[in-house]
Amino acid sequence: MTSPTLADLKMLAREAGKILRAGYNKKHQVDYKGVIDLVTEVDREAEEYLLEAILEKFPGHHILAEENGIVEGDDDHIWYIDPLDGTVNYAHNIPIFCVSIGYAYKREMKLATVYDPMRDEMFSAERGKGARLNEQGIRVSIVHELEKSLLVTGFPYDMWNTPNDNLADFSRFTKLTQGVRRLGAAALDLCYVGAGRFEGFWERSLKPWDVAAGGLIAEESGAKVTNLNGNADYVSPPLSILAAPPVLYEKMMVVIDDANIS
Repeated sequence: MTSPTLADLKMLAREAGKILRAGYNKKHQVDYKGVIDLVTEVDREAEEYLLEAILEKFPGHHILAEENGIVEGDDDHIWYIDPLDGTVNYAHNIPIFCVSIGYAYKREMKLATVYDPMRDEMFSAERGKGARLNEQGIRVSIVHELEKSLLVTGFPYDMWNTPNDNLADFSRFTKLTQGVRRLGAAALDLCYVGAGRFEGFWERSLKPWDVAAGGLIAEESGAKVTNLNGNADYVSPPLSILAAPPVLYEKMMVVIDDANIS
């Protein structure tokens, strides 16, 4: 069975990004998967394009996609598709969103692209070959002290009725660092860690398509990426993630562990 190349993923991400950019700042048909979990007609249009294009060129591959769920196929070839990461931003005309595409072979992430069509920023990575932003290599920050770091996080859609709301971690890190941002697009958060724009990212409640591509990009940029239990498999449930340069990763994990036991 044929495997894709990184060039294939970049082409798919860029074409889906054209759909997002064409629909940006227009009135949308907004549906609700949850109280604050939105989906627009543009999410569906971009995902339909991606599914059709992938299955035409790589028939029989297995696909996990945000809006359509699972497209059954060969488990040796798994795609992780988020056609519009940052839908709430998009629906409010906030230009922080992206297309995220990851590909795994025999359960190991191999290829990743995250494309921001508003800035024309294409983050990409291939296992063992490093990560790039628009063909320039990227590396994580050299900051190792929490007090000099800028972090990013996110919150679950059901945070009003779950004990796993991330507020304890958020409060602690806010007091220990230069600040904690919340952009609303986990794939970009991970890429920004890889590019050294943020020193670290953590989040407690995610889906595999949120982190599969961005996680590989952060890893190939030099970040240590695991779930919050320290497990290197961050795309299997229960999903959580921590990504940071190795020295800072250890310091962030201590804070997260303290928050868990207090």
